[in-house]
Amino acid sequence: MDRLGGATDRERVESALDSIVRENRVTIAVTVPLVGVVLLLAGEAGYVPDALAFNPYMMVAAVTVMALPLIAGIAPVVDRRAALGLVALAAFTWAIELVGVNTGFPYGDFSYQRELGPMLFGEIPLALPVFFVPILLNGYLLGLLALGDRADRLAVRFPVVVALVVLLDLVLDPGAVSLSFWAWAEPGVYYGVPIVNFLGWVLAATVAVGILTLAFDHAAIVERLETCPYMLDDLINFAVFWGLVNAAALQVVPAIIAGGVLLVLARAPWFDFAGLSLGAWAAER
Repeated sequence: MDRLGGATDRERVESALDSIVRENRVTIAVTVPLVGVVLLLAGEAGYVPDALAFNPYMMVAAVTVMALPLIAGIAPVVDRRAALGLVALAAFTWAIELVGVNTGFPYGDFSYQRELGPMLFGEIPLALPVFFVPILLNGYLLGLLALGDRADRLAVRFPVVVALVVLLDLVLDPGAVSLSFWAWAEPGVYYGVPIVNFLGWVLAATVAVGILTLAFDHAAIVERLETCPYMLDDLINFAVFWGLVNAAALQVVPAIIAGGVLLVLARAPWFDFAGLSLGAWAAER
């Protein structure tokens, strides 16, 4: 595997990330999303000032913290090719979003209703890759869980991962609309989200999964997933956060999908749920 920079420095950073995640698993995977849900719902209801509940820098920081298990989990398998792939994914994320908000293609005519951190060209969040790339990687990991040994076949894995990325968006977009993060000029039939949005996600996910497939060593990701006890924690906080947001908005289908993700994780052969137990929570305190 190619090393980025000095090996000693990289190993030191990876070890520090690993320690942070291992020692704060419950906080990252459960406490942070729960606090976030309460704060955002209170803000949406007018009980907490927008400056606090929807503080854009706090939101970006919280999303980054929740992504730490995925970052720490994937870091050891990032070689030079994978790093270039992640840069390409970030560039693609910004490009397709800029096209989307200016032309309506491929997601439909939508716009951001709140600032989600610094806005690139005043139109899209600069931190957009922090929001999108974890969904892509989580869809990939879900595909590994769902397919087992069949995931080794690219012809099987590729369309399943694309479908799972779109499935995660079936949870994300209606929840985000309920919090007024973004909205469509003509609200759609799926809790305010038009069907064209999900067709756009099929296109975007196909390109993004293609980049991911070219960039990463599939066998290395599988091996890392089998040995890293917290690599799926980001899916936990995704399902907890957006599941509760959708449930609070009485959006039944996305809430059920989020619950289904948690059930799949509960059956994951590689997942260490002991690290998310009440005993682990007490130890963190």
